[in-house]
Amino acid sequence: MNGCRRIWALLRLVTVAVAFSPLIASAQPQASSGYPNRPVRLVVGFAPGGSNDILARVLAEKLHKALGQPVIVENKPGAGGATAASFVKSQEPDGYTLMVGASGAMVVGPAVSAQTPYDTKRDFEPISILATFPLVLVVSADASFKSLPEFIEWTKKNSSSANYASASPTFTLAFELLKLKTGATLQRVSYRGTNDAVVAVLSKQVTAAMTDTLPAMPLIKDGKLRALAVTASARLPQLPDVPTVAEADVAGAEAIFWSGLFAPKGTPKDITARLEAEVHKVMQDDEVRQRLRTVATEAASSTSQEFAARITSELESWNAVAKSANVQLDQ
Repeated sequence: MNGCRRIWALLRLVTVAVAFSPLIASAQPQASSGYPNRPVRLVVGFAPGGSNDILARVLAEKLHKALGQPVIVENKPGAGGATAASFVKSQEPDGYTLMVGASGAMVVGPAVSAQTPYDTKRDFEPISILATFPLVLVVSADASFKSLPEFIEWTKKNSSSANYASASPTFTLAFELLKLKTGATLQRVSYRGTNDAVVAVLSKQVTAAMTDTLPAMPLIKDGKLRALAVTASARLPQLPDVPTVAEADVAGAEAIFWSGLFAPKGTPKDITARLEAEVHKVMQDDEVRQRLRTVATEAASSTSQEFAARITSELESWNAVAKSANVQLDQ
């Protein structure tokens, strides 16, 4: 008799569990359906005023309207963007902490240093690329060399004094790629930021620098710096008189860098899909595209799968450059 009661009790428990299981299952994918219901934090790994910060603020303004919640930009500068990446990877993967991550921190740095405190593929969800930009090679306006071929020949004849300023692994590997393709001989001199690197060229502490266009463009236009080439495949509208590296008879030295939107690994797929769709709309906006062009940056977007594939490819290619050039940097 007791055995029968136990069996009936078990059957009742099973019946209750079966009855409620559809409710439990349906609740699971809807766990983030109310997203967002509070402010979203957008972390950027650089100080206010730079191109990544400008990009983050343009994106935050548009996402605020699209998501119906404030999107607050939080600057965490340091280590070429690695400080911000280290912080974001440890945050709750709930869609309320996002990051504008630059390729320097997300693919170039990890390709160069084994000490990077995160793994881009393991620790982050790539949502979409946001923008792309080339670098510009600058020298002093009164330098004796007036073209990239003349500069390369000068470095070969003056290898003991030729050097270049670099503020991050991005600029280092771009310059090392140029050296590999041309046989130029220059030593690297490290600086804390791109503004410092540009000032070093201006004051003739170093021979040259490769940098993003934002800090260099006003000095180029004022005639205080000479731009020898850009690493893009086509001339920049902002610098129409500056040739590309290919036009300057250097093949294979193009280097296009990017900034993209990331979330911590494990962020729900419905949230990342929503963000991917909203980012696509934002980066197609004519006003956004025009605002970014003023700092020689092209708005872009992608699917998360396309972005992940680009990250994988560039980790491999920059690692190959670092090995060929025997470059090892600590973060």
